[in-house]
Amino acid sequence: MPLAGAEERRSATVWERYQKYLCHDGELGLTLDVSTVPFPDDYLPAMAPKMAEVFRHMEELEGGALANPDEGRMVGHYWLRAPELAPAVGIRREIEEALQAVRDFARQVHTGVITGQKGRPFINYLLLGIGGSSLGPRLVADALGGEGDKLRGYFLDNTDPDGFDRVFARLKEDLDRTLVIVISKSGSTVETRNALAETRWLYRAAGLELPRHAVSITQRGSRLDRLSREEGWLASFPMWDWVGGRTSVMSAVGLLPAALQGLDIDGFLAGARR
Repeated sequence: MPLAGAEERRSATVWERYQKYLCHDGELGLTLDVSTVPFPDDYLPAMAPKMAEVFRHMEELEGGALANPDEGRMVGHYWLRAPELAPAVGIRREIEEALQAVRDFARQVHTGVITGQKGRPFINYLLLGIGGSSLGPRLVADALGGEGDKLRGYFLDNTDPDGFDRVFARLKEDLDRTLVIVISKSGSTVETRNALAETRWLYRAAGLELPRHAVSITQRGSRLDRLSREEGWLASFPMWDWVGGRTSVMSAVGLLPAALQGLDIDGFLAGARR
């Protein structure tokens, strides 16, 4: 029976630790169980000063402190979901204007004000991007989309020719009803540039002009931004140097595809703020 007693004591210890280290936020519906992480009971109190220092640095970054002194760059993706936290009025205004531009463009697409070359409404979007410029939008599309989507999303996010062919085959009959979203923060990403060249060839072979079916999301003044304006693309949406690609889903990178799909982007941002 000693083994049984030891097992009972172990179970009691596990239960006590579970009760002590279970974190639950009822408002968010979030539960975090760290009770199985083997830290000693004095670990959290001992780490309190260092954790306070971490939070202080976080507040400094959120307030606009330089995260990359060599390039003089801030990190501000959290301002995208709460523009009022931006350290400068100009930044807040740019975020709000970009969000409104996304809303307006999606509404015009949905109502048929903006159409393709043949005047037919768009029913698909084709996103060209790599890394965070594609992974975030794809995650949102897969997780929140459904049968009621207003536009179906397709993605070219690698350099695989077979992958290109599979996507192009699905869109071949509806190219004039497919809106192309080209995303590159720098405006010169090689993989995205190659995907754009392939897509341009596809539209040209179908007797269509790509600029009449395309929008860009990039930094102002970038190579892609200049190209889209020179060729008269349907629209160009901004990116900023203080947003990294992997944290860009709440900028136009993620919000434009989501809005076109018919998702509630304001609800999405509100949830992120909470």
